[in-house]
Amino acid sequence: QSLPQQKLLTWLSVLECVEVFAEMGTARVWGEMGRWTIIVLIQLAKAILRLLLLLWYKAGIQTSPPIVPLNREQQQPLHPQDMEDNSSGKDQTYVGRRSSRVVRSLQSTPSLQSRHWGSPQQREESQSRRAEEMNQPPTPLGLQETIAESLYVTRPLLHLLSLGVWGQRSWKPWLLSAVLDISSLSLLSDLKDLNRRERAELRRRTLLLLYYLLRSPFYDRYSEGRILLLLRLLADYVPGVGFVTRPLMDYLPAWQKIYFYNWG
Repeated sequence: QSLPQQKLLTWLSVLECVEVFAEMGTARVWGEMGRWTIIVLIQLAKAILRLLLLLWYKAGIQTSPPIVPLNREQQQPLHPQDMEDNSSGKDQTYVGRRSSRVVRSLQSTPSLQSRHWGSPQQREESQSRRAEEMNQPPTPLGLQETIAESLYVTRPLLHLLSLGVWGQRSWKPWLLSAVLDISSLSLLSDLKDLNRRERAELRRRTLLLLYYLLRSPFYDRYSEGRILLLLRLLADYVPGVGFVTRPLMDYLPAWQKIYFYNWG
């Protein structure tokens, strides 16, 4: 990736990390008008950055989060003593004569900081496989797939625009957003030879369709009573589950009021 593309991904990741805090803080300081203003500005900035990545840098299907979190256990460097042992040519494994089982030799036991429970071959294979997956180029998108990804990127802006036109109690913003999400996934379903990250992203977007059961006005009119009844039954009749379901019942009203939890 080029340096400008990395900067765009970094800024996009920062926006996704602070969007909920920015919404709640602005609502506390400037009220509802300031809250909706910051929501529009953040969604506009995210859409511009994603469109630049899609159309200018040909980034393909964009994952969430934009930058894959670092696995510090896998990226942990070798201890200096381990590097000396490797350079001295010591055998790291021992193969049993009768069982053919590969075990680590006592002489090559790594330090506590870099110790793991797999064989050296397994660790090297997993690291090389992850590195290969990370370095895979994005799948080229045709016109249909580019339109589908553009629909997904611009869906938040169209939803906000429809909220401003028809209001928060109208079904039209809910239906418009659902149609755009389903259309985007349908157009992308014909794309073959996706890499692992892109397939995981499409699965994530498919599961996020369940959020429409928790989004207003569908939640206010149909889902709320049924969900609260189910959680209450689980809390009353399933031992130990109440520690999770009762706080969740108290949290749902607050969760409903935060736009970026619901629609972001």
